[in-house]
Amino acid sequence: MEKNMEKDEGQMTIGHKLYEAISAFDTSKEAREEYYRIMDMEIEVRGRKQTVREQILRVYAMLFCDDMNLEAGSLAGPDEVEETADRLYIGTAGFDPEHWYRMKYHFPLIDDDNYDRFAALVISDLKAGPLHTSVAEQGDMLLVGEKNPLLLSEEERQNQKLLAVDLGVLGRKGK
Repeated sequence: MEKNMEKDEGQMTIGHKLYEAISAFDTSKEAREEYYRIMDMEIEVRGRKQTVREQILRVYAMLFCDDMNLEAGSLAGPDEVEETADRLYIGTAGFDPEHWYRMKYHFPLIDDDNYDRFAALVISDLKAGPLHTSVAEQGDMLLVGEKNPLLLSEEERQNQKLLAVDLGVLGRKGK
């Protein structure tokens, strides 16, 4: 029974608590401490012990790094997160900072120091943040665009192939 509670606590912390800690990370020492506490928490998923950080990076790799030749079950690293971050849009593809996920959440640089925080932001936002709410209530979607969107012309950007991320993958159903 304790193992189930441990898994449930890990799953819950990937939601609201983690999203709140990341949102206040730059302005609050307590939020930073909570972020690191949650990310380093050990949980058991399908009989395998891992940290919340490992679980988040595995889910991020599965959802957003499918064209990067990672082996199944691999963790997204700094290079994979940095390369995919500009491919994530909320609702529509374009340069509007309200729709470009990375710009909306003020991640001008993604590197070894914060790649896991960006991945955790995306996953916790999908699970329990405003993105989850807008998907469920307003029908917005997190869209994954094509490689190198910064190099696309306006016409190419408008015609790019976009993939909507389904909340069902994260254990919750959106509308």
